[in-house]
Amino acid sequence: MMETKRITSKEVIAYLAEKFPACFSLEGQAKPLKVGIFQDLAEALNGDEKVSKTQLRQALRHYTSSWRYLKSVKAGTHRIDLTGAEIAEIDQEQADYAAKTLKESQEKFSNKKTQDKKENSSYKGTKQGDKRSDEKAKKFKVGKAKKSSAKPKPAVKLTQADASALSVGASVMVQFGNSPIAATITEVAGKDVSVQLVSGMIVKTQADKIFTK
Repeated sequence: MMETKRITSKEVIAYLAEKFPACFSLEGQAKPLKVGIFQDLAEALNGDEKVSKTQLRQALRHYTSSWRYLKSVKAGTHRIDLTGAEIAEIDQEQADYAAKTLKESQEKFSNKKTQDKKENSSYKGTKQGDKRSDEKAKKFKVGKAKKSSAKPKPAVKLTQADASALSVGASVMVQFGNSPIAATITEVAGKDVSVQLVSGMIVKTQADKIFTK
């Protein structure tokens, strides 16, 4: 029997794959999950001492942010429920957001790998190397200047949602930095609100970050 305090997200996912094999998988092609899958899981696992709601939420975030899962979110495919039944078709907006999230994640991983490689390698300065570094620095400054001169996109006007009126299943906009993202509320616990993004990712946020157009 797993101990609740020590169980990892990977172990939770393995447990979910065992309990709901038509919905979750550990390898191969993943299947997009229905909006509100967290609520279904919470009800199905009610009283299960192996997995808490917090661990379940973290595991879902881990599962839906994986490259394997993001690659499965394509226009025309369907989201599924715990039994594997097709629930809703994924539209182009959802597919585009998943592709964007995947690209950003892969670039972040690639940049980190390159940085780690540079830090682990010893640097031997030469005049030629210094010259090339100066040339790269100049190109970087020019590129940065051009980028900064670009006109910023107009901000989307949002109206803060009434915290007392938030309900599970409601379609809202969630503010992350300067970029509002479409999402669906999956859980409301006081000021804490869990939402499912168009990519399928489960995110926990605050009521004051929830807006309507």
